[in-house]
Amino acid sequence: MAIDAITQQTYADFSRARGKAMLSQIQNFLNTDRDKLLSFNDVKGILKPKNEVYMGSQTVPIKMIVGSEGRYHDFNKYFLPRKEHLRHRWQRVDEAHIKDIILPPILLYEIGGVYFVRDGNHRVSVAKMQGVEFIDAEVISLTTEMNINPSMTTDELTAELIEYEKNIFYTETLFGDLTDHWDMNFSAPGRYDVIYNHILVHKYYLNEDIEEEIHFNNALVSWYNNVYNPVIKIIREQWLLANFPGRTEADLYVWIIKHWDFLKKKYGTYSLNKAAGDFSRKYGQSHGKFLRVLGLLVDRVFHKKR
Repeated sequence: MAIDAITQQTYADFSRARGKAMLSQIQNFLNTDRDKLLSFNDVKGILKPKNEVYMGSQTVPIKMIVGSEGRYHDFNKYFLPRKEHLRHRWQRVDEAHIKDIILPPILLYEIGGVYFVRDGNHRVSVAKMQGVEFIDAEVISLTTEMNINPSMTTDELTAELIEYEKNIFYTETLFGDLTDHWDMNFSAPGRYDVIYNHILVHKYYLNEDIEEEIHFNNALVSWYNNVYNPVIKIIREQWLLANFPGRTEADLYVWIIKHWDFLKKKYGTYSLNKAAGDFSRKYGQSHGKFLRVLGLLVDRVFHKKR
């Protein structure tokens, strides 16, 4: 193929890739996350892998490359180029593909069974556009207990991790069986560990007053009845959840307990009711105040009728 013909071909290839990227953006206008390439640092922050292991050179399925370390804004979820300024470098890689020039292996991170580009985003983009199924790569693997579905968005991955943590917490502590409460849900990962630590602290204080070591199950039930439920009751009575859209009662429990502890250290004796109200006023959204006032009025009318 003549040089001019190759240049024309690479120009047309990039233009076609850009057109597909723009069409995908339009199709996902109402759900933009469906069009976003995953950020490696975001995923790493969610999963918190324990360590890294160099795995050497491998042949990797391109369909399992789902994100990028630094160029996730430049390409969409299908590694189609989202910006015109990528054209020159993209066409150079495409030219090498057309001429069968062997390029160095790309650099990838592997986590949860999928891959993220450290270096070689344009090569992945061209390979996908040209229908290539495998690519040579040097891989660093990060250890995590979760597997990632290649089609997941960041929000879906977060929700999956929360559900994973919930299953572990409920299984290992028998929380649902002991309390008959199966709906302790959170809006962010890492909070079931906080609850577990709260139970252990409660167990410690219970053991101060008795000689025999209290069983963890008994401490859990005591914490649920005497610590958790009173906070949840206040959250419901004050309609605090209305001031924190997208959050859960369990979220508010964790935050209110932390805020209460801060206030007690600062002022000494401080009531839980006042701490909950203070937290809501300082950190809640203002439109929720109307809903809380309305809720209190409804409660008063209802109690008067009774």
